[in-house]
Amino acid sequence: MLPTAPVIVQRLDYQEFDWQVDRTKLHFYLDANATRVHSEISIRYTGERTGDANAAPSLRLDGVDLQLISLAVDGVTLTPDRYTLDESSLTLHSVAHTCVVSIETLINPQANTALEGLYRSGGNFCTQCEAQGFRKITYYPDRPDVLSVFDVTIEADAVEYPVLLSNGNPGEHTTLDNGRHCASWHDPHPKPCYLFALVAGSLSVVEDSFICASGREVLLQIYVQEHNVHACDFAMTALKASMRWDEQVYGLEYDLERFMIVAVDDFNMGAMENKGLNVFNSRFVLAQTSTATDDDFLGVEAVIAHEYFHNWTGNRITCRDWFQLSLKEGLTVFRDQCFSADMHSATVKRIEDVRLLRARQFAEDAGPMAHPIRPDSYIEINNFYTLTVYEKGAEVIRMLHTLLGATLWRRAMDEYVLRHDGSATTCDAFIDAMQSVTDMDLSQFRLWYSTAGTPVVVMQEHFDDIACRYTVTLSQHTPDTPGQTNKQALHIPVLMGLLDEHGNSIALRPSDESVSSISMVDDNSVLLSLTQATQQFDFDHVSSMPTASVLRNFSAPVKLDQSLSDQQLALLISHDTDGFNRWEAVQRLAERVVLAHMNGQPAAGSLNALNVALEHVLDDAMLESSFKAETLMMPSIDALAESQSAVDYGALGSARDALQHAIAVHHEQRLRSLVTSGRDALGNLHDDAAIGMRKLANVALSLLGHLPQSDWLALARTQFVAAQNMTDRLAALSCLCNSNSKQRTQSLNEFYAQASDNKLVMDKWFSVQASARRDNVLDDVKALYQHPDFDVKNPNRVRALLSGFALNNPVAFHDAEANGYAFLADRVIELDAINPQVAARLITPLTRWNRLIRSQQVLMREQLLRVSSCASVSPDVYEMVSKSLEH
Repeated sequence: MLPTAPVIVQRLDYQEFDWQVDRTKLHFYLDANATRVHSEISIRYTGERTGDANAAPSLRLDGVDLQLISLAVDGVTLTPDRYTLDESSLTLHSVAHTCVVSIETLINPQANTALEGLYRSGGNFCTQCEAQGFRKITYYPDRPDVLSVFDVTIEADAVEYPVLLSNGNPGEHTTLDNGRHCASWHDPHPKPCYLFALVAGSLSVVEDSFICASGREVLLQIYVQEHNVHACDFAMTALKASMRWDEQVYGLEYDLERFMIVAVDDFNMGAMENKGLNVFNSRFVLAQTSTATDDDFLGVEAVIAHEYFHNWTGNRITCRDWFQLSLKEGLTVFRDQCFSADMHSATVKRIEDVRLLRARQFAEDAGPMAHPIRPDSYIEINNFYTLTVYEKGAEVIRMLHTLLGATLWRRAMDEYVLRHDGSATTCDAFIDAMQSVTDMDLSQFRLWYSTAGTPVVVMQEHFDDIACRYTVTLSQHTPDTPGQTNKQALHIPVLMGLLDEHGNSIALRPSDESVSSISMVDDNSVLLSLTQATQQFDFDHVSSMPTASVLRNFSAPVKLDQSLSDQQLALLISHDTDGFNRWEAVQRLAERVVLAHMNGQPAAGSLNALNVALEHVLDDAMLESSFKAETLMMPSIDALAESQSAVDYGALGSARDALQHAIAVHHEQRLRSLVTSGRDALGNLHDDAAIGMRKLANVALSLLGHLPQSDWLALARTQFVAAQNMTDRLAALSCLCNSNSKQRTQSLNEFYAQASDNKLVMDKWFSVQASARRDNVLDDVKALYQHPDFDVKNPNRVRALLSGFALNNPVAFHDAEANGYAFLADRVIELDAINPQVAARLITPLTRWNRLIRSQQVLMREQLLRVSSCASVSPDVYEMVSKSLEH
């Protein structure tokens, strides 16, 4: 039986806080096991007054795992009858309407393995307060709509903690007589407590500066451990590029004297946008070619940009309550996606984003945790830092950008900033700002914020050769999800173009009847506004039956059901002017071959069309290498699973392997040539061309890995030994790990010997083995879990090994005996007592039991029930398990 259900927080129950916190003063007396925190909050009552103007209201403050040392109001110590203290709050009775509340608490950072609030990492102090970590530091109104100016003083041992950092601008630094020192910080911008940050320790700093558009100079600082100083140059370059881009594209300038980044090894998230003091997981700061892959470099650049962009879309304008999380996260993900697209290939970036969406977010939409980008309820807010809120939220913002166009979008963003700078606001207020600059009615579009699930758009077409009229009929429906049925039609923007039989673009002329729902993008592409359950769009002066290129650039996060022949898909691959849809046609053909193989149907025609189209792509000298690489990467197992009502991962994996084997056989000589001579001469250049060449060569090597070992083993080993960068070295190791050869063991030992003093590289060593495509990989994972270098308290190491197996190796995880299910359940139970956030995210693969074939459903559900039977299950894991078992 599940434990007693925790409190469910409902969006519609939101009420404004009755108090304004004008100023917050914090003084930290840092000690590893006994840190004292003294706070003074200047407050004013802003709630409704009763008939008695002198009636004194109560004040409820949040607090968890705190030892209360002292409590006073306006300097007068409160006796126990003046307040109530429980496990999650401190309530003061009969408080003056304007007063100063002084509180002293005692906390133990060393014992804080959950990594929320104030904790120690690598001997340094660090904080993580989003979403509700500040309540583990002191008693406070821990909610995002309470904004305050913060003054912070940090006192610590001067030798052990020479660096003392907090938000804002630095104040006085004082050396004390007792071997300690203290530093003060002032943040002039009111902020909620979730944006508070503190870092203290022995850290080195890399400095640079940025000249703003106004001419003001900003000091840039990246704090890391001394041995990592040499790995910060790329992060600093990315930061300056982000600052420049935000000024040029949005006119948004940084607003403090300095911008600081701190890299820590133990961190639950990728990074945190604390005002002026961003705390980063070290994997998104440290990068050099000998230790980081090209994907790592791109990840550093994207996350640096994301957290910097939060300065305006998240900090200066924050969310009123946690249900509005996508207000800051969806918008900022969209902004960082656009930044990366501007820095590199826009088409390839779009493909990468859609790959992630389909493989992970679509599965989330189809599972028991399906929720709108603005959820209606939660038990544990940490469980809603999801791909739906972030990635689908970004797609919703992208649709708005598409509907408004670049000019109106910028005008709307200016209006949004003007209206809400310095405040906590809502998704509805954001749409109101968008609405203010356009005559378009966005009332129906708002449904995207409240509708869960992935819409399905079905396309039918008709050609009237006498009238020379081409008709497209689109119908939409969104499947039922937990708590939502019979959903209303959404406003879906559909970008479309037409190609003739030779692959030439057709000039589009909407009929008079359809012109109100069709916007011309250019002569050869249109934007269809699908707003009804079924809607017809007519085009005149079309001389022959065309091939429709629909949902160009993936203009909406939907599943498209469009009937295209093998020949039509091949035509799109060869001639479509939309790069995304060229790639999409490859995916469609590949999926067709895989599903036919699973169903025992002939697929020779589709396979041949795919191979011919891939030849055309690979031989096209005008195409970027990175794009060619994407076309050679077949749909992932998770993406293919989205087409199945009952997923048999074993059969799906076998069919996908068969496809990749067939491609490798057909293109073997081309692939070998790419591996041996298809990369830049130096091997370590870090420009887009070199990155693309390495990517293509390594995808080619991966495909060759589906041939008999004798055909590729020596090739992979040679690349591993000769590699001059981590990208090529890890790609070769990944290929070798799929074998049972002595080369595999030898290469793993060599990699370990060179990487054992670098935590991020060691994460790769664990991950590459956990995700290997070979028999008995679970035995490897179990052995690695007992390895001396495995640290269950480090989220990166846990993700590398356990998520590397359960998420990135679905065929092995879903083995017929369900040994992977039992192993993962054991690890969740163990981790839940250490770090509930990590445990809740780790359990995700077990929550999708009802999408499997019947035999696997029973086995997976057994493990969920076993987890649920634990008496001390956390609210984080409880929510995931209970919702899964309900559906």
